[in-house]
Amino acid sequence: MGVRNYLIEGVSGTGKTSVATELQRRGYHVIHGDRELAYQGDPRTGEPLDGSARQQNIPDVVFRHRHYVWNVDKVKALVADRGHPISFFCGGSRNFHQFIDLFDGVFVLDVDLDTLKRRLAGRADDEFGGKPAERDVVLRSHATKEDIPSNATTIDATAPLARVVDAILSKCGAVA
Repeated sequence: MGVRNYLIEGVSGTGKTSVATELQRRGYHVIHGDRELAYQGDPRTGEPLDGSARQQNIPDVVFRHRHYVWNVDKVKALVADRGHPISFFCGGSRNFHQFIDLFDGVFVLDVDLDTLKRRLAGRADDEFGGKPAERDVVLRSHATKEDIPSNATTIDATAPLARVVDAILSKCGAVA
């Protein structure tokens, strides 16, 4: 959806949704990947999980986390649409490797362990990371960095939100 397209990733609790909201407030085009592109599917093929798995609400947190993917065809279509000068795709997915090369840049929001624990402790039960088993998955992902792009630009997301967004915009060559 943009002449230039950027992905903003990071583990749960690092501020992706807050950054997306602030970018929108500043007039930038944003795709909330967790709301608009995500579903439970096979991270290799993109095949959605069958209906019975969805109906059971997939109780295994690790399984749900591993199968949290974005619709690759939708990502490709949005990137191909040049209707905006710049677009930001914000959210996390386990299949980012299938579309990461489409982006002009990738940012990973990162925070220290104490900040992450504090943010997760403040989450509601209906937000991923709000329940103890989910927090364990997030903390493991934070420690191993296995679920985030490795050759992205790291952004210190412990800074105030305005400074985090200013840093991203500066690295994109956009007006902060």
